[in-house]
Amino acid sequence: MRVADIMATHLVSCAPETPIVEVAQLMCDNDCGAIPVLEDGGRPVGILTDRDITCRAVAEGRDVTGLQAAQVMSRAVITVSPDTSIEACCEVMEKNQLRRVVVIDELGVCCGMVAQADLARRAPKDDTVAVVRAVSKPTGRSVSANA
Repeated sequence: MRVADIMATHLVSCAPETPIVEVAQLMCDNDCGAIPVLEDGGRPVGILTDRDITCRAVAEGRDVTGLQAAQVMSRAVITVSPDTSIEACCEVMEKNQLRRVVVIDELGVCCGMVAQADLARRAPKDDTVAVVRAVSKPTGRSVSANA
């Protein structure tokens, strides 16, 4: 089984200059907790999660009405390809403690995303359990606006 077999392909995305309030509304409207931040051409430059908005904006008392996606997004975008095996995808998620991973095509363009929910629905049970266990470990890291 490959990533292409389980990934979500109908993604909502935003640009680095998209206002945070708009991104939050996209999350609400599309029932999702993470949105890839794409440059022109569709290459990912970050990912913005509901946790990023909460920890890097709201909890720090920042005025969210003036913030853009680039100011609070996670810049380290870990990716896999559609041809990556589910086992290798799970290893990437476990190693990096990711609840979601961005899928890029051979040109580096975002073409999908794999979330824990996708694994739970379609991947072998042992792979899913291992990812959930690894991602759920406390890291002791705090989240800062400079991360």
